[in-house]
Amino acid sequence: MGSETAKNVPDTMQVIEISGPGGPDVLQLAERDVPQPGAGEVLIAVSHAGVNRPDCLQRMGVYPPPPGASDILGLEVSGEVVAIGEGVDPGELGKRVCALVAGGGYAQYCIARPEHCLPVPDGLPMEQAAAIPETFFTVWHNVFQRGFARDGEVLLVHGGTSGIGTTAILLGKLFELTVIATCGSDEKCEAARKIGANHAINYKSEDFSERVRAITQGRGCDLILDMVAGNYTQRNLDCLAEDGRLVLIATLGGAKSELNMIKLMMKRQMVTGSTLRPRTDVFKGMIADELFREVWPAVEAGELRPVMDRVFPLAEASDAHLRMEAGVHVGKIVLRVAGD
Repeated sequence: MGSETAKNVPDTMQVIEISGPGGPDVLQLAERDVPQPGAGEVLIAVSHAGVNRPDCLQRMGVYPPPPGASDILGLEVSGEVVAIGEGVDPGELGKRVCALVAGGGYAQYCIARPEHCLPVPDGLPMEQAAAIPETFFTVWHNVFQRGFARDGEVLLVHGGTSGIGTTAILLGKLFELTVIATCGSDEKCEAARKIGANHAINYKSEDFSERVRAITQGRGCDLILDMVAGNYTQRNLDCLAEDGRLVLIATLGGAKSELNMIKLMMKRQMVTGSTLRPRTDVFKGMIADELFREVWPAVEAGELRPVMDRVFPLAEASDAHLRMEAGVHVGKIVLRVAGD
């Protein structure tokens, strides 16, 4: 048996291609054949696509897609399932979903796996739905699965107004954590507090490590979500409590760090980290299942919504990347695909 289609799907589609490694100006509108869903896959008519920092790294040529993934940028989409491959429940056809994908999001049609899709409730706008998968999957795995976050603990989030940072604040508050965020300006600190952070530290004017110790009366925080690494790592450990966990998800400050291992041993601290994109389909499906059980009820009730920055038309993907790299955004940047 081949694929099954819910409605007429064109042969070609508009996509954003990378003309060659470089700055945002290498992104250009192009036409490609619409992909066909294989066994265990669905085809989504894309409404919106989220923009994430890994997209920028892939555009620069330093973060290639994993084997078998589309070379088109885009790790999360929202839209409607319009075709299914062999072995997929026909009931998936016509569903409004948001999905974590390994690539291909900056396009009018995108392949996904049904186990990586989450249903879009009636009250959730599609542009917001597209802003959920990448950061929710990432924060859930790293803060709650790898970081073992528990009610009442203190979580330090670096880059508090980024897509990851705002999501960590929202999920931290949902599960009754005390959240401390670091930001690069007083304005962003104020934005982080409005989103829900209990405390916000301007890392350009204050020593975040000292301030965290002061906020926690010298005890330190229980968990840190860090995307900086480099010379932040020891400073993180210095403000981490006994039995605290440091979870790294990026190395914006450099891949190498020098640590005082005696301090780490004396405080029984744990350092871990992960990358999401190359993980197996089964693993990502397990995260989706946990999100559906633990987080999705708040989304369906309208109590949890992603923090949105700006929505750009697909053809203006280069402007979206410029905005992300300028670091002025608060929350998620999204591309509007339908209607372009």
